[in-house]
Formats: sequence, C-alpha cells, structure tokens
Amino acid sequence: MAFLTSAAMSRRSTLAAYTWLVLAVNMGVIALGALVRATGSGAGCGRSWPTCRGELVPVLEGATAIEFTHRAASGIALLVVVALAVAVFRSTAKGDVARLGASLAVVAIVAEALIGAMLVIAEWVADDASPARAIAVPLHLVNTLFLLASLTLTVFWLRGGGPLSLSGDRLTRRAVIVGGIALVLIFASGAVAALADTLFPDEPFGADFSGEAHFLTRLRILHPILAVAAAAIAWWLTGRSGVPGRGPRRWLPFLIALMILSGVVSVSIGVPIWMQIVHLMLADALWITYVWVSAEALQERAAVPLSP
Repeated sequence: MAFLTSAAMSRRSTLAAYTWLVLAVNMGVIALGALVRATGSGAGCGRSWPTCRGELVPVLEGATAIEFTHRAASGIALLVVVALAVAVFRSTAKGDVARLGASLAVVAIVAEALIGAMLVIAEWVADDASPARAIAVPLHLVNTLFLLASLTLTVFWLRGGGPLSLSGDRLTRRAVIVGGIALVLIFASGAVAALADTLFPDEPFGADFSGEAHFLTRLRILHPILAVAAAAIAWWLTGRSGVPGRGPRRWLPFLIALMILSGVVSVSIGVPIWMQIVHLMLADALWITYVWVSAEALQERAAVPLSP
C-alpha cells in the first residue's frame, strides 16, 4: 500500500466505508428474512416471483406487506452490492485483490436471490415442514455467510490487508479452518432450530427427546450442543492461532459468550420473535469478526491491514 498516492488511499478508504454500509444493509435484509420466517409470511406473495401476487406493488397488508418489504429490501441490497463492485473495479488496478472480494459478493447476492425464488416457487415457506425445506433453509444460510464473508474481505483488502495464503503456519491454518467449520455448523443447526421454533412453537424443549415429535423438533436439540462444543473449540484454536490480541480479535470471546447467553435467554422466555432477531444479528456480527480475524491470520505478511 505504500506505493499508492494519498488520493488513491483516500478513494480506498471511502470505498471501505461504503462497503461497511453495504454490509449493514445486508444485515438488515437478513433480519427482515428472519421476520418473514418467524411470522410465517413467506407465502405472502404466493408463488409469484419476482412480482408479488402478479403485481409490482401489491396491496400492503398482513403477510403480503412483510414479504413484499423483504423482497424490496433484497432488491436494494442487490443494487448496492453491484454498485460496490462497479466502484471497486473503477477505482483499483487490475490484479487488486479487492476486486476478488467484490466479485464474490456479486455472485453471492445473485445466489441469494435465486435461492429465495426457489423457496417461493417450490412453496418451501410458511407452514411447510418438509425435509426439502429443512435442507434448503440451512443451505440458504450458508450462502448468506458466504455473502457476509465476501463483503468483509472486500473491506479488509480495501483497508490494506494482503492476499490470503494457506501455505503459512500449520497451527494457524488449522485454527482458522476448524474454527470456521465449527461456526458454520452452529449457524446451520441454528437455522433448523429456528424453523422448528416457528413451525412448532407449542412443543416444549422436552419434546425434542420424544419419538413422537416432528423430526425438525428432534433436530432442534443439536443446536445448543453444537453451539457450546464448537464455540469452545473455535475459541481455543483461535486463541492459539498466533494472531496478535488486538482489534477485532479482542471481540471474539465477548461475542461468543454473548451468543450463548442470548440463546439461553431466548429459550427461557419462549423464543420470542424479537429475541430470535437479536440472536441472529449477534451471529452475523460474530461471523464478520471471525472472517476478519481469520484474514489477519492468513494474510501474506508483506501487507499489514489498517484498523476496521
């Protein structure tokens, strides 16, 4: 980064700030998506896509209003991600690694739209409790994590981070990979648990162990088990990764503890919708932080990133 002019560095700094804004917009869309799922509003526009009940702007009431708001916000998110990619390509030189992050973000946001369309057209929404939906929902979440990771890496590279490499210290590489897999498993199982809470809100926690319970309810127990075990492993391995204890690295233990605490509180008060959204936003914040810390650990040491 030392060879860049002050004007070029200023442009990169502005782009990084805009990317944080794009991240915030997408987190808002994710929260709206959780609201759609938790309120059973996924069928609010029927099987019509991208229109809503065959109209560009339907009568906004009930489930239709919630689903249409989510679709409109998703459209805005798509536009701001594409605008980011255009801006990055116009403001950086060929071969700049920030272009990779922006390109991956575009791929991820397009995939988000296609997955959303598939859920609507296949009617894997509202009260559907099929195995297909149980598979599609966590896959959708994994793609969402890919989108957030792509945007986070774009900021990282715009702020001066170096290209990532897996050829460095083996312990660091293992810590990052195992920790990342652990978090993805937590979030995927959390998506299934949230779906079960939505579809079967009256089944108590003890029903998870009943052979008569729906398979989604029985799967719900996996989330807290994986959350405690995988978070502990990720925490321990990240602590041994060799990344300096500064910046986002210091937030990881706090966010992990907050995630576990919010999960316990949510279950103890009946998993209300507002708490589900809080828990999800904490999960997003934890993932973004983990991606940044992992990038710091894996970057080629010729470049040192600025603070986020």
